[in-house]
Amino acid sequence: MNEEIKLRTVSVNRYILPLREGGSLPALAEADDGFKYVLKFRGAGQREKALIAELLGGEIARILGLKVPELVFAKLDPAFGRSEGDEEIQDLLKGSSGLNLALHFLSGAINYDPVAVPIDSMLASKIVWLDLFITNVDRTFRNTNMLMWNRELWLIDHGAAFLFQHAWINWKKNATGIFPIIKTHVLLPQASSLVEVNELFKKILTPTKLKALTDIIPDEWLLAGGDLENPEDARQIYLEFLLDRLSYSDQFIKEAQDARATLI
Repeated sequence: MNEEIKLRTVSVNRYILPLREGGSLPALAEADDGFKYVLKFRGAGQREKALIAELLGGEIARILGLKVPELVFAKLDPAFGRSEGDEEIQDLLKGSSGLNLALHFLSGAINYDPVAVPIDSMLASKIVWLDLFITNVDRTFRNTNMLMWNRELWLIDHGAAFLFQHAWINWKKNATGIFPIIKTHVLLPQASSLVEVNELFKKILTPTKLKALTDIIPDEWLLAGGDLENPEDARQIYLEFLLDRLSYSDQFIKEAQDARATLI
């Protein structure tokens, strides 16, 4: 069975406006395919590591059947943005030439309000399980990183996941380590179906699918941080992290259940 995963590649041809609510200053931009995208820059914040986390987190969510805007590789010409008047933005654009990442812009989407829009236990458990798996610290009441669009819940912004990237020496420990920040997850109180979700998702995330996913991480992103000299070595670490984390899922859902018990 072919498990190949592919992302389209577009070229950015128009910078529309900065989205200043994002800490890494993403932007609304238009590409050569005529669509608008939320553009995440390789020159911002945690640089390429945030793009890798966004890529892996978003595509894992998609594999699991959760709704995520289409992700595309977005090329930025070195000359792009020279006429930009804002010096901060101009510097960001100059530092982001080459391959970036973008999410299809969901026009008219609104931020998810956990009080106004209750989520059923199965969907809540799926999202909590995803964030436990990818060690995503950023799905809280303060910043849900979820949108309502066409009356459905969509997940965005996974750039704060995969914490091990920032301390490579401890990646194995992080794969099977505790994740206490799950107690702040916005959907944890509703996540009463974690056992059922765990059994389902362990069957979906096969080693073949996870390898197909890590295979699409661009070499230039893997090498940018200078952590390793060979992109295949870095790619293998991402794969082994995912496999180790998956093998630990029975334990991490127990952690979430214990944290949930203190909230309800």
